[in-house]
Amino acid sequence: MGRTSVELFAGGGGLVQASEAAGFRHLLLNEFARRACETLEANDFTGHPEDVSTDILAKAVEELPRAGEITDPSDHRALRRGVPLVCGDIRRLDMSFLRDHDVDLLAGGPPCQPFSLGGVAKGDEDERNMFPEMFRAVREIRPKAVMCENVRGLLRPSFAPYFEYIQRELALPFVRRVQGSDWREHDRILREADAAGDTDPSERYDVLLFRVNAANYGVPQIRNRVILLAFRGDLRVNLGKVRESLRHTHSETALLRTFQDGSYWGPGRHSTVPQHVRDRVAARVGDQLALASEDDGPLPWRTLRDAVHDLPPIDLDRLDRVTEQGFRDHVGWPGARIYDGHTPNELDRPAKTVKAGVHGVPGGESVMLLDKLAHGADDAGGYAHRYMTVRETARVMTFRDDWQLAGPRGERMRQLGNAVPVELGRVFAAAVAKALDEAEERR
Repeated sequence: MGRTSVELFAGGGGLVQASEAAGFRHLLLNEFARRACETLEANDFTGHPEDVSTDILAKAVEELPRAGEITDPSDHRALRRGVPLVCGDIRRLDMSFLRDHDVDLLAGGPPCQPFSLGGVAKGDEDERNMFPEMFRAVREIRPKAVMCENVRGLLRPSFAPYFEYIQRELALPFVRRVQGSDWREHDRILREADAAGDTDPSERYDVLLFRVNAANYGVPQIRNRVILLAFRGDLRVNLGKVRESLRHTHSETALLRTFQDGSYWGPGRHSTVPQHVRDRVAARVGDQLALASEDDGPLPWRTLRDAVHDLPPIDLDRLDRVTEQGFRDHVGWPGARIYDGHTPNELDRPAKTVKAGVHGVPGGESVMLLDKLAHGADDAGGYAHRYMTVRETARVMTFRDDWQLAGPRGERMRQLGNAVPVELGRVFAAAVAKALDEAEERR
C-alpha cells in the first residue's frame, strides 16, 4: 500500500474500490451528488462540506497512516477512516496542498457534456463539462499518473475535434487557457507548444488512449468505454510496455468454446443448470462463433450466471415482500416487462450495459431471463423473467459485496450505472502502479 491516489468525481465508488484493489491508498476524494457522498461516507470516508478550509484538509491528510504504519493492507475499511471526502462543487476545492505529498495517481470520470445543444458548430462549451477541473487538479497536484474514464460517445465524429483537444490539454496541462478565450484558440496554442517540443518534462504528460469493452477484462458485462492514461514526462515511462500489459485477457470466442466442450457446465461451475437451458445455448454457438471477434483473449468472458450464481433465489410470487436473505440489496422488485428496444439479459452471456436510466429508474437492461419455463411468457421466449436486484447489478459491476450503497433503489441503481466497473479499474490502476515501479527502478 505504498502508492497514493486522489479520486475526483468519485460517484458511487467504482474507481475508489479499484484503486484500493490495485494497492493504492487514498489521500482525498471529491464528489458532488448528495446520495453518492452518503454512499462514500457509509464506507468509512470522512465527509467534509465544500467550504471546508484547506488547513483542515491538509491536517487530515497529514494524519493519515503512512505506508510503513499500515499493519493490515487488506483491511480496506480501516484504511479509509480519516480520508477526507469533500462533498460539493470541485470548482471550490483547492488541491495545491497535495503537491508536497508526491501523489502517484489522480483518477476520475469527469462528467463531459462538451457542448450545449446546437453549440457544436459554434464551439460553445457546456458548463457541466468537468474536464477543465481535472486539468486544474493536475496543475495543482502534479501527480505522477492520471487515469480518466468516460463514455464512448466522446469518439463520435461530432465530438472528435473536442476530444482531441482534451487529449492535448491533458498532455500539456500547464499551457493555460486565457480566460474567456475559445477552446479552438487554446487548441491552436497547444498544437504550437507540442510542435515546439521544449516543454519542461515535469510539466508534460505522455497520454495513452484505450477503447475498451469491460467484458474483455473479466467484467461480466458488455460496457464500452474510453480510458485515458497519462504519465508525467520526467518519469520516462515505457508507454509501449504499458499498452502491451493492457491487452485483452478475456474473449467471447473463449466463452463459446467452453459451451462447445462442455466445461462451462462442468462440476464446480454450472452443473445444475437444466438441460433445456443448455440446449438453447448450444443451438446458437455456431452462429455466434462465426460472428465473434478474432481478437481472442485466452480466458472466457464472464457471464451473468458466473456473477450471480451463488446468490439466494428470488421468490417470483413474493417480489413485493422479499427480504434480503443474508445479502445486502438482494431484494425483488415487481413489474418487470419486456418490450421493443428493451431486450432482457441472458444468464449465459455477459450482462448488457448497466445504465443509470432516466431519473434513476432502470430500464429493460435490468430485466433478466431465468432458467424457469413459464406459461404465458411469450415475450421472453417462454422463460420467466424479473428485474435484477441491486446486489445482482452490483455483482456485474464487480463491486464488493461489503460495499454499501445509500439511497432508495432507483438511486442505488443510478450510482451503479454511472460507476466504473471495479475490475476494469483495478486492471488499469495495477498497470499504472507497475509502470511507475519500473520507471522508478530505472532512475
